[in-house]
Amino acid sequence: MIDLTSIENLKTENQKLRHYISLIAYEIDFTKRVNEIKSNFEKSSESERLTVPILDRILKIQLEKESLKQELHLD
Repeated sequence: MIDLTSIENLKTENQKLRHYISLIAYEIDFTKRVNEIKSNFEKSSESERLTVPILDRILKIQLEKESLKQELHLD
């Protein structure tokens, strides 16, 4: 028989796993955007100005994703 604490723990773990999956999707989307910007602004200084904030966001996503990965034992 499963008690309420176990159910709450499973819900919390499920939410964290869903968040982890969302982070993967965000990372893929932002990476695609960076690649599109780089290809559209190949010879322009605008490329770096546009991509740096996105690359910073990707780094933050990767750090959060790694933390969740360890917490959820997804290795």
